[in-house]
Amino acid sequence: MSKKILIADDNTFNRELLQDALKRFKTYDVTIMTTENGTKTFELARQEKPDLLLLDIMMPGMSGYEICQKLKADPDTKKTYIIMVSARTQQEDRMQAAEAGADEYVTKPYDIRHIRERVQKILGIEVV
Repeated sequence: MSKKILIADDNTFNRELLQDALKRFKTYDVTIMTTENGTKTFELARQEKPDLLLLDIMMPGMSGYEICQKLKADPDTKKTYIIMVSARTQQEDRMQAAEAGADEYVTKPYDIRHIRERVQKILGIEVV
């Protein structure tokens, strides 16, 4: 069964880094999509209904908090697993993400191995 990951970050380097780190999952029938602004992210998430959304907080158009809150409130997208990925390290940022409905919060710079492990577990992929 095909799985979908959406990577949303306004920084090209960050998007490409995550996309490159996760490309190994393509052999397990995982589609990886990317967006660079909040409005596009929200529209694409509603259209594609990704299994996992790696979501930056500070983006033009709509913040990651707003996107998360709207997706979690929508019956069609509420099951999307959302990991907020941010340079913001304050406890209040984590709390705001949790209040918006985020499933996890990872701070930049992050450990790529940790991200891969989380993706593998969340998507239920058994790597051989």
